[in-house]
Amino acid sequence: QVQLVESGGGLVQPGGSLRLSCTASGIDAALYTLNWYRQAPGKQREPVASITSDGHTNVAGAVKGRFTISRDNAKNTVYLQMNSLKPEDTAVYYCNANPLGGWGTNFGSWGQGTQVTVSS
Repeated sequence: QVQLVESGGGLVQPGGSLRLSCTASGIDAALYTLNWYRQAPGKQREPVASITSDGHTNVAGAVKGRFTISRDNAKNTVYLQMNSLKPEDTAVYYCNANPLGGWGTNFGSWGQGTQVTVSS
């Protein structure tokens, strides 16, 4: 049974930073493309960042230059470092493990989500 557990969300002021973590169990995450998605109130879930099994990364245009995705295969964990946060980054952030790869496919296993709120 695949389980993804996110942590690291919270309330931060504009311009601040947070690091999200997602640890997988039940799979060898090293074989998966690992993704972060987010869903803001009243909006559809959207892809934020992706890292393939061989380490290639991709980030959405809205967060490029501010967010960085990385992975530690030994810990079965993916990270999302978020800097220069803006109020429009406020959303529930979800971890996703996709055995097939691809950007924004919404395929694979999901975590329960972690709330990120950017507000002064």
